[in-house]
Amino acid sequence: MNNIRALVLTEYGGPAALKISSVEAPTAGAGQVLVRVHAAGINGLDWKVREGYVRDAFPLQLPTVLGIELAGVVEAVGPGVTQLRKGDRVMGPRGALGAYADLVAADQANLSLVPDSLSFVDAAALPVASVAAWQSLHFAGPIRAGQRILIQGAAGGLGGFAVQYAHQAGAVVFATALEAHADYVRSLGADHVIAYDKEQFETSVKDIDLVLDYIGGEVLSRSWSVLAEDGVIVSTASPAILASIPAGRRGLWFMSSPDAARLQAIAEDVAHGRLQSKVGAVVRFDELPAMIERNRTEPQVGKTVVDFAL
Repeated sequence: MNNIRALVLTEYGGPAALKISSVEAPTAGAGQVLVRVHAAGINGLDWKVREGYVRDAFPLQLPTVLGIELAGVVEAVGPGVTQLRKGDRVMGPRGALGAYADLVAADQANLSLVPDSLSFVDAAALPVASVAAWQSLHFAGPIRAGQRILIQGAAGGLGGFAVQYAHQAGAVVFATALEAHADYVRSLGADHVIAYDKEQFETSVKDIDLVLDYIGGEVLSRSWSVLAEDGVIVSTASPAILASIPAGRRGLWFMSSPDAARLQAIAEDVAHGRLQSKVGAVVRFDELPAMIERNRTEPQVGKTVVDFAL
Protein backbone atom coordinates (compact mmCIF):
# COMPACT_ATOMS: atom_id res chain seq x y z
CA MET A 1 0.00 0.00 0.00
CA ASN A 2 1.34 3.44 -0.92
CA ASN A 3 1.81 6.03 1.78
CA ILE A 4 0.74 9.64 1.51
CA ARG A 5 1.49 12.94 3.24
CA ALA A 6 -0.94 14.09 5.94
CA LEU A 7 -1.18 16.55 8.83
CA VAL A 8 -1.64 14.44 11.94
CA LEU A 9 -2.80 15.47 15.40
CA THR A 10 -0.77 13.34 17.78
CA GLU A 11 -2.13 14.69 21.07
CA TYR A 12 -4.19 17.62 22.30
CA GLY A 13 -2.16 20.79 22.73
CA GLY A 14 -0.43 23.62 20.87
CA PRO A 15 1.21 23.79 17.43
CA ALA A 16 3.75 21.10 18.34
CA ALA A 17 0.90 18.59 18.59
CA LEU A 18 0.61 18.69 14.78
CA LYS A 19 3.02 16.65 12.68
CA ILE A 20 3.34 16.25 8.93
CA SER A 21 3.57 12.49 8.65
CA SER A 22 3.49 9.62 6.18
CA VAL A 23 0.26 7.60 6.54
CA GLU A 24 -1.35 4.74 4.68
CA ALA A 25 -3.36 5.80 1.64
CA PRO A 26 -7.14 5.26 1.97
CA THR A 27 -9.40 3.37 -0.39
CA ALA A 28 -12.89 4.36 -1.51
CA GLY A 29 -15.64 2.49 0.32
CA ALA A 30 -19.26 2.07 -0.68
CA GLY A 31 -20.73 5.39 -1.81
CA GLN A 32 -17.31 7.06 -1.66
CA VAL A 33 -14.79 8.44 -4.11
CA LEU A 34 -11.05 8.76 -3.67
CA VAL A 35 -10.02 12.40 -4.16
CA ARG A 36 -6.53 13.57 -5.01
CA VAL A 37 -6.52 16.77 -2.94
CA HIS A 38 -5.20 19.91 -4.62
CA ALA A 39 -6.23 22.46 -1.98
CA ALA A 40 -7.91 22.60 1.42
CA GLY A 41 -9.39 25.38 3.52
CA ILE A 42 -8.10 26.27 6.99
CA ASN A 43 -10.84 26.70 9.61
CA GLY A 44 -11.21 27.75 13.22
CA LEU A 45 -12.32 24.22 14.05
CA ASP A 46 -8.77 23.04 13.31
CA TRP A 47 -7.22 24.75 16.32
CA LYS A 48 -10.24 24.06 18.51
CA VAL A 49 -9.87 20.34 17.80
CA ARG A 50 -6.10 20.59 18.31
CA GLU A 51 -6.53 22.26 21.71
CA GLY A 52 -9.16 19.73 22.81
CA TYR A 53 -11.86 22.38 23.25
CA VAL A 54 -14.45 20.36 21.35
CA ARG A 55 -13.40 16.86 22.42
CA ASP A 56 -16.84 16.26 23.98
CA ALA A 57 -18.65 17.21 20.76
CA PHE A 58 -16.07 15.50 18.54
CA PRO A 59 -14.57 12.53 20.42
CA LEU A 60 -11.45 11.37 18.60
CA GLN A 61 -9.11 8.43 18.63
CA LEU A 62 -5.62 9.94 18.34
CA PRO A 63 -3.56 10.14 16.24
CA THR A 64 -5.90 11.51 13.56
CA VAL A 65 -5.65 13.60 10.39
CA LEU A 66 -7.05 17.14 10.63
CA GLY A 67 -8.88 19.17 7.97
CA ILE A 68 -12.57 19.47 7.12
CA GLU A 69 -12.87 20.77 3.53
CA LEU A 70 -11.12 20.10 0.25
CA ALA A 71 -11.00 20.50 -3.50
CA GLY A 72 -9.38 18.10 -5.93
CA VAL A 73 -9.82 15.45 -8.61
CA VAL A 74 -11.61 12.11 -8.34
CA GLU A 75 -8.99 9.41 -8.69
CA ALA A 76 -11.18 6.34 -8.11
CA VAL A 77 -14.80 5.52 -7.33
CA GLY A 78 -16.12 3.03 -4.83
CA PRO A 79 -19.06 0.61 -5.10
CA GLY A 80 -22.44 2.27 -5.63
CA VAL A 81 -21.10 5.61 -6.84
CA THR A 82 -23.25 6.91 -9.70
CA GLN A 83 -23.00 10.72 -9.50
CA LEU A 84 -19.25 11.15 -9.97
CA ARG A 85 -16.57 9.61 -12.14
CA LYS A 86 -12.80 9.49 -12.35
CA GLY A 87 -11.36 12.84 -13.45
CA ASP A 88 -14.17 15.02 -12.06
CA ARG A 89 -13.06 18.24 -10.34
CA VAL A 90 -14.83 18.24 -6.99
CA MET A 91 -15.07 20.21 -3.75
CA GLY A 92 -16.84 19.66 -0.49
CA PRO A 93 -16.74 19.25 3.25
CA ARG A 94 -15.13 16.06 4.44
CA GLY A 95 -18.15 15.44 6.70
CA ALA A 96 -15.54 14.49 9.31
CA LEU A 97 -11.85 15.17 9.88
CA GLY A 98 -9.18 14.05 7.42
CA ALA A 99 -8.95 16.63 4.59
CA TYR A 100 -5.28 17.53 5.14
CA ALA A 101 -3.96 14.57 3.18
CA ASP A 102 -2.87 13.94 -0.39
CA LEU A 103 -5.63 11.36 -0.89
CA VAL A 104 -9.00 11.42 0.87
CA ALA A 105 -11.94 9.02 0.72
CA ALA A 106 -15.07 11.19 0.72
CA ASP A 107 -18.78 10.44 0.49
CA GLN A 108 -20.10 11.32 -2.96
CA ALA A 109 -23.16 12.87 -1.29
CA ASN A 110 -20.97 15.59 0.25
CA LEU A 111 -19.24 16.63 -2.98
CA SER A 112 -20.12 19.14 -5.67
CA LEU A 113 -18.53 19.77 -9.03
CA VAL A 114 -16.12 22.69 -9.27
CA PRO A 115 -17.21 25.22 -11.94
CA ASP A 116 -14.74 25.39 -14.80
CA SER A 117 -13.79 29.00 -14.05
CA LEU A 118 -12.83 28.34 -10.43
CA SER A 119 -9.35 27.22 -9.42
CA PHE A 120 -8.87 24.52 -6.82
CA VAL A 121 -7.71 27.19 -4.36
CA ASP A 122 -10.88 29.22 -4.93
CA ALA A 123 -13.03 26.10 -4.65
CA ALA A 124 -11.40 24.97 -1.39
CA ALA A 125 -12.43 28.24 0.25
CA LEU A 126 -16.14 27.55 -0.25
CA PRO A 127 -17.48 24.30 1.24
CA VAL A 128 -17.54 25.11 4.95
CA ALA A 129 -17.82 28.90 5.21
CA SER A 130 -20.31 29.54 2.42
CA VAL A 131 -22.77 26.82 3.44
CA ALA A 132 -22.42 27.38 7.19
CA ALA A 133 -23.05 31.10 6.73
CA TRP A 134 -26.24 30.39 4.79
CA GLN A 135 -27.49 27.80 7.24
CA SER A 136 -26.69 29.84 10.36
CA LEU A 137 -28.37 32.93 8.91
CA HIS A 138 -31.62 31.01 8.43
CA PHE A 139 -31.31 28.74 11.49
CA ALA A 140 -33.59 30.80 13.74
CA GLY A 141 -36.22 31.38 11.05
CA PRO A 142 -36.75 33.11 7.71
CA ILE A 143 -34.99 36.41 7.06
CA ARG A 144 -37.30 39.30 6.27
CA ALA A 145 -36.63 42.64 4.60
CA GLY A 146 -35.79 45.31 7.16
CA GLN A 147 -34.68 42.82 9.82
CA ARG A 148 -31.79 44.16 11.90
CA ILE A 149 -28.91 41.67 11.85
CA LEU A 150 -25.56 41.98 13.63
CA ILE A 151 -22.71 39.84 12.30
CA GLN A 152 -19.82 39.37 14.73
CA GLY A 153 -16.59 38.68 12.86
CA ALA A 154 -17.77 39.97 9.51
CA ALA A 155 -14.39 40.01 7.73
CA GLY A 156 -13.74 36.29 8.12
CA GLY A 157 -14.81 33.47 5.84
CA LEU A 158 -18.17 32.88 7.52
CA GLY A 159 -18.86 36.54 8.16
CA GLY A 160 -18.11 37.65 4.63
CA PHE A 161 -20.70 35.31 3.17
CA ALA A 162 -23.25 36.07 5.91
CA VAL A 163 -23.00 39.82 5.19
CA GLN A 164 -23.73 39.19 1.52
CA TYR A 165 -26.64 36.82 2.14
CA ALA A 166 -28.24 39.17 4.69
CA HIS A 167 -27.81 42.15 2.39
CA GLN A 168 -29.34 40.28 -0.55
CA ALA A 169 -32.32 39.37 1.66
CA GLY A 170 -32.97 43.05 2.35
CA ALA A 171 -31.87 43.06 5.99
CA VAL A 172 -30.25 46.04 7.68
CA VAL A 173 -26.76 44.68 8.24
CA PHE A 174 -24.58 45.69 11.18
CA ALA A 175 -21.10 44.18 11.22
CA THR A 176 -18.04 44.16 13.46
CA ALA A 177 -14.52 44.13 12.05
CA LEU A 178 -11.12 45.69 12.53
CA GLU A 179 -11.00 49.27 11.24
CA ALA A 180 -8.46 48.11 8.63
CA HIS A 181 -11.07 45.70 7.26
CA ALA A 182 -14.08 48.04 7.40
CA ASP A 183 -14.03 49.04 3.72
CA TYR A 184 -13.93 45.41 2.67
CA VAL A 185 -16.94 44.57 4.83
CA ARG A 186 -18.85 47.57 3.46
CA SER A 187 -18.09 46.36 -0.06
CA LEU A 188 -19.94 43.13 0.79
CA GLY A 189 -23.11 45.03 1.67
CA ALA A 190 -22.87 45.95 5.35
CA ASP A 191 -24.91 49.06 6.16
CA HIS A 192 -23.09 49.82 9.42
CA VAL A 193 -19.58 48.66 10.28
CA ILE A 194 -18.37 48.93 13.87
CA ALA A 195 -14.57 48.94 14.15
CA TYR A 196 -14.11 46.85 17.28
CA ASP A 197 -10.54 48.05 17.77
CA LYS A 198 -11.87 51.62 18.06
CA GLU A 199 -15.20 51.27 19.87
CA GLN A 200 -17.41 48.76 21.60
CA PHE A 201 -20.38 47.69 19.51
CA GLU A 202 -22.79 48.07 22.47
CA THR A 203 -22.39 51.85 22.35
CA SER A 204 -23.81 52.20 18.84
CA VAL A 205 -25.94 49.10 18.23
CA LYS A 206 -29.34 48.24 19.71
CA ASP A 207 -32.66 46.55 18.93
CA ILE A 208 -31.02 43.75 16.96
CA ASP A 209 -33.33 40.97 15.76
CA LEU A 210 -30.58 38.45 15.02
CA VAL A 211 -26.96 38.25 16.14
CA LEU A 212 -24.72 35.85 14.26
CA ASP A 213 -21.89 35.08 16.67
CA TYR A 214 -18.84 33.82 14.83
CA ILE A 215 -16.44 34.85 17.64
CA GLY A 216 -17.63 33.49 20.99
CA GLY A 217 -16.09 34.36 24.36
CA GLU A 218 -16.68 37.83 25.74
CA VAL A 219 -18.08 39.03 22.41
CA LEU A 220 -20.94 36.56 22.84
CA SER A 221 -21.43 37.65 26.46
CA ARG A 222 -21.68 41.31 25.46
CA SER A 223 -24.05 40.60 22.57
CA TRP A 224 -27.08 39.88 24.78
CA SER A 225 -27.37 43.58 25.63
CA VAL A 226 -28.01 44.66 22.03
CA LEU A 227 -30.90 42.28 21.30
CA ALA A 228 -34.42 43.48 20.63
CA GLU A 229 -37.03 42.13 23.01
CA ASP A 230 -37.72 39.10 20.82
CA GLY A 231 -34.23 38.91 19.31
CA VAL A 232 -32.06 35.80 19.12
CA ILE A 233 -28.35 34.96 19.05
CA VAL A 234 -27.16 32.11 16.85
CA SER A 235 -23.62 31.06 17.77
CA THR A 236 -21.33 28.87 15.71
CA ALA A 237 -18.38 29.62 18.00
CA SER A 238 -19.49 28.61 21.48
CA PRO A 239 -21.58 25.58 22.39
CA ALA A 240 -21.53 27.00 25.93
CA ILE A 241 -24.21 29.47 24.80
CA LEU A 242 -26.85 26.92 25.77
CA ALA A 243 -25.72 27.04 29.40
CA SER A 244 -25.44 30.83 29.63
CA ILE A 245 -28.63 32.27 28.14
CA PRO A 246 -29.92 35.12 30.33
CA ALA A 247 -33.48 34.89 31.59
CA GLY A 248 -35.97 36.04 28.99
CA ARG A 249 -33.48 35.77 26.13
CA ARG A 250 -33.17 33.32 23.23
CA GLY A 251 -29.95 31.72 22.10
CA LEU A 252 -29.15 28.84 19.75
CA TRP A 253 -26.05 26.73 19.13
CA PHE A 254 -25.54 25.97 15.44
CA MET A 255 -23.53 23.24 13.73
CA SER A 256 -23.33 23.12 9.95
CA SER A 257 -24.21 20.04 7.90
CA PRO A 258 -23.16 19.18 4.34
CA ASP A 259 -25.47 20.42 1.58
CA ALA A 260 -24.03 19.60 -1.84
CA ALA A 261 -26.87 21.28 -3.76
CA ARG A 262 -26.49 24.53 -1.83
CA LEU A 263 -22.72 24.44 -2.28
CA GLN A 264 -23.13 23.92 -6.02
CA ALA A 265 -25.46 26.93 -6.29
CA ILE A 266 -23.11 29.10 -4.23
CA ALA A 267 -20.11 28.06 -6.34
CA GLU A 268 -21.97 29.05 -9.50
CA ASP A 269 -22.81 32.43 -7.94
CA VAL A 270 -19.13 32.95 -7.11
CA ALA A 271 -18.06 31.85 -10.58
CA HIS A 272 -20.45 34.34 -12.20
CA GLY A 273 -19.64 37.23 -9.86
CA ARG A 274 -22.92 37.26 -7.96
CA LEU A 275 -21.09 36.52 -4.71
CA GLN A 276 -17.62 37.47 -3.52
CA SER A 277 -15.34 34.84 -2.04
CA LYS A 278 -12.10 36.20 -0.64
CA VAL A 279 -9.00 34.06 -0.26
CA GLY A 280 -6.92 36.07 2.16
CA ALA A 281 -3.80 33.90 2.01
CA VAL A 282 -2.48 30.83 0.20
CA VAL A 283 0.11 28.72 2.02
CA ARG A 284 2.24 25.61 1.55
CA PHE A 285 1.45 22.26 3.13
CA ASP A 286 4.45 22.53 5.45
CA GLU A 287 3.09 25.85 6.74
CA LEU A 288 -0.14 24.28 7.99
CA PRO A 289 0.74 24.00 11.70
CA ALA A 290 1.82 27.65 11.84
CA MET A 291 -1.19 28.89 9.87
CA ILE A 292 -3.64 26.97 12.04
CA GLU A 293 -2.08 28.74 15.05
CA ARG A 294 -2.30 32.08 13.25
CA ASN A 295 -5.99 31.43 12.66
CA ARG A 296 -6.32 31.16 16.43
CA THR A 297 -4.37 34.30 17.32
CA GLU A 298 -5.00 36.81 14.52
CA PRO A 299 -8.19 38.17 12.90
CA GLN A 300 -8.57 36.76 9.40
CA VAL A 301 -9.83 38.36 6.20
CA GLY A 302 -11.59 35.78 4.09
CA LYS A 303 -10.21 32.24 4.03
CA THR A 304 -6.70 30.90 4.24
CA VAL A 305 -6.16 28.00 1.84
CA VAL A 306 -3.34 25.47 1.64
CA ASP A 307 -2.24 24.74 -1.93
CA PHE A 308 -0.86 21.20 -2.08
CA ALA A 309 1.16 22.01 -5.22
CA LEU A 310 3.29 24.69 -3.57
